[in-house]
Amino acid sequence: MGMEREIKLALPATQVSAATAWFVARTGENGRPIELANIYFDTPELALAKSKSALRLRHTPDGWLQTFKTVGVAKAGLHSRHEWEMPVAGERLEIDALLRECDEPSATSSLEQAAPQLVELFRTNFTRTLWHIVVDGSVVEAAIDRGDVIAEVDGERHSTPISEVELELKSGDEAALGTLAAQLSAEVAGLVPDDISKAQRGYQLRAR
Repeated sequence: MGMEREIKLALPATQVSAATAWFVARTGENGRPIELANIYFDTPELALAKSKSALRLRHTPDGWLQTFKTVGVAKAGLHSRHEWEMPVAGERLEIDALLRECDEPSATSSLEQAAPQLVELFRTNFTRTLWHIVVDGSVVEAAIDRGDVIAEVDGERHSTPISEVELELKSGDEAALGTLAAQLSAEVAGLVPDDISKAQRGYQLRAR
């Protein structure tokens, strides 16, 4: 089991260029853009959402991944949650393999009960531009995500934009996240902490 720790900041569309320029100046690198296509699953009765977890398939340039997360705790943009992730052969969930890796009993039970009824609920498609930054000896993966959350509801397509900065701790002290977020926010106006994950936004979009 991994514990994901990241700070998420809502990024105004008018400030994308400024945030990009700041990361380029900070690292001396232009950033690595990757295209990510994500499919989120739940039961028709939203059993996983009710158990405060999320299940997705992600297509990356290197292939497909499946990920199971608990919602965890989010405060002032800092997200801490359990996460299990592994490669899969294609655009298909491999639930048995995921259950073998999941070592948190309540999360395992929720996934096992939901498995027979899983359906696709919504998608998130976005471009992620990545930088790796060392802050006081800690390594942070910084990303600018730009794209859309997309849901089909009653035969109609609904979407909402994605524009955010994610700072994820890869190694070292969690304090590095706050330090980097403060430095970025001091130079790029309009950034605000965001406690809502992309999965939660997808559920909100369907509810509307």
